[in-house]
Amino acid sequence: MSKRIAYLSAAALSALAFTATVTAPANAESKKMMKSEMSGDTVMVGGAPMYPSKNIVENAVNSKDHTTLVAAVKAAGLVKTLEGKGPFTVFAPTNAAFGKLPAGTVDTLVKPENKKQLTKILTYHVVPGKLAAADLTDGKKLTTVEGEVLTVKRMGDQVMLVDTKGGSSTVTIPNVNQSNGVIHVVDTVLMPS
Repeated sequence: MSKRIAYLSAAALSALAFTATVTAPANAESKKMMKSEMSGDTVMVGGAPMYPSKNIVENAVNSKDHTTLVAAVKAAGLVKTLEGKGPFTVFAPTNAAFGKLPAGTVDTLVKPENKKQLTKILTYHVVPGKLAAADLTDGKKLTTVEGEVLTVKRMGDQVMLVDTKGGSSTVTIPNVNQSNGVIHVVDTVLMPS
């Protein structure tokens, strides 16, 4: 019996050694890839890394702070657009930003009959081209995909956007680079006229 246990133990150890040899390079490669993706311009947003090698939608779906925005983008049918070549500059409101809207606003906007209005609001947060925070100079006028203008207001390093109704939103996380543009996280939903 003890010879049998010794034989089985030796066989098990051999199998473990073989498995370690085979999986070690894969694990090392995975770690190397993950490390390279996390280096440089990778920014954490909503508890998730935003990889510059992924597009706007691929990154946004991982941010726990942008679940409302992602649901709205899906409801408006803008997923394919924001997965497109771009480049786009997106001012991405957080869940808390949507929470500042009057009660029931988001639920109303995501209904199919309000798709046009939702699309207008969402495309008001998108500017053609890739604009870094340094490009957002005081007084600069940004023509959005929606067609109306946002005005940049700077106070030191703080970047704010003023909508056509006079409301403002502050950039809380700038320069979240994407493969098809850049995201600047904002704390308030901007409203077109």
